[in-house]
Amino acid sequence: MSNAALAGELGADNSAEKTAGTGAAPGLSEDWLAVWIGLLVFVLALVGVVGPNLLGWVVSTSVWTDVSGALGPAAKNYAGLGGIGALLVTYVALLVVLSVGAAALKIDVRRFALRFTVVFAIAYASWVVGSYAHFAAVTPSDFKKFGIDWSLRLTNEGGFIFALVAGLIISNFFPRFAEWLKEAIRPELYIKIAIVILGAFIAVTVAGKLSLASSVLLRGIAAIIEAYLIYWSVVYFVARKWFGFSREWAAPLASGISICGVAAAIATGGAIRSRPSVPVLVSSLVVVFAVVEVLILPFVAQTYLSHEPLVAAAWIGLAVKTDGAAVAAGGITEALILAKAAAEGVQYEPGWILGTTAAIKVFIDVFIGVWAFILAYIWTNHINVQKGGEKARVGEIWQRFPKFILGFVLTFLVGFYLASTATPDTLARITPAIGTANAFRVIFFILTFFSIGVLSNFRSLWREGLGKLVAVYVVSLFGFVVWVGLLVSWIFFSGVKPPLVN
Repeated sequence: MSNAALAGELGADNSAEKTAGTGAAPGLSEDWLAVWIGLLVFVLALVGVVGPNLLGWVVSTSVWTDVSGALGPAAKNYAGLGGIGALLVTYVALLVVLSVGAAALKIDVRRFALRFTVVFAIAYASWVVGSYAHFAAVTPSDFKKFGIDWSLRLTNEGGFIFALVAGLIISNFFPRFAEWLKEAIRPELYIKIAIVILGAFIAVTVAGKLSLASSVLLRGIAAIIEAYLIYWSVVYFVARKWFGFSREWAAPLASGISICGVAAAIATGGAIRSRPSVPVLVSSLVVVFAVVEVLILPFVAQTYLSHEPLVAAAWIGLAVKTDGAAVAAGGITEALILAKAAAEGVQYEPGWILGTTAAIKVFIDVFIGVWAFILAYIWTNHINVQKGGEKARVGEIWQRFPKFILGFVLTFLVGFYLASTATPDTLARITPAIGTANAFRVIFFILTFFSIGVLSNFRSLWREGLGKLVAVYVVSLFGFVVWVGLLVSWIFFSGVKPPLVN
């Protein structure tokens, strides 16, 4: 790409009309298709609350040292399928549903089906490799369980990195193969389906965390104000004023760095009608830096915050930007701090550090949909207004609004209502039912990151400004976000300790 094109890509504001075509028939878009597929998974999962678990056959991958034990169905009552059986059934189910979606989007179904088969095989194989114990094991108990003495501590989400790398290898070294895969490389569709399903998973997690002490929950609300009003505005300013990024790039960057990473970047990109390449590229950086944080921050917390365990817990929740990495980092932090406290004769109850990290992270996640709606309104009425300077009408706001956010909000509200009003026996059925839906969410995330890689020619991306994106991330995350998060965590959680073991 020429320097002039580069300037246009990274420096010029994009109009609201620049959206990626999907090839869909009028009245249907990838947005709506994502909503329907996500809701289909959600509804089928809920059947398991009152009847048989219809989705328990979906494949799930565990951390492994013996690959024969890596795969298995999500529900025990489908154990007879075995790992390979669950994988094949999952592949066939996804192939059928997505092929129907491809037909609705006017995509050649035969070409899509063949290419999706290859995409699924490579992407899921990458996930399995990323779950190898020497890559994914995190806590001391993991080391003991698998009989290992070292690990890269990438967590299960390290598998996303492997999927991304696999895609990058194909894009950069086998460009003809990458072009051949094109029909099945649809990161926006995959991530939007995942976000719709994510709403239910977050809802059940929120309902479960309501049993924490009210003081912890109230302090968690401060995280929302910090992430959305302080972090977001500063990162947006840094991207715009210090690095010269357009609004189209600065907004997803601000959301990805300050809120919850991948989901927030994608939701923001949809809200402001950015080109698909913008949020998916930001998402790849989010995952890479989340892994870096997992490897560093828990040990910093143990060294300097062992006497303020809930300050450490809140800080991890505010600093690490993907859900899985944040929870994993919270688990590492808890193990390290409890071990150090025990050596000093203090026995804290387990679960409070990890629970606080998860609660903080979930509070931030809950408002992704609300924030996307706010940004959609601002962009429609004050930034990318209609021609002639007229502000958009309500109908125009609806037209531009990312519909998959409606799916996220719906699954969240239904899931939260069911989980918060359920009896203990019913809740014991809701949690595994939503867990099977979440297994599909993980698979769609895997497909997303592999697709991101296939669409990313690294040499071209570097010429087009990837170095600037990394610079914004480093400056914002390690120059501001981490330290402000520590300050806010100290203000709200200093002196608040987990209960001691009797």
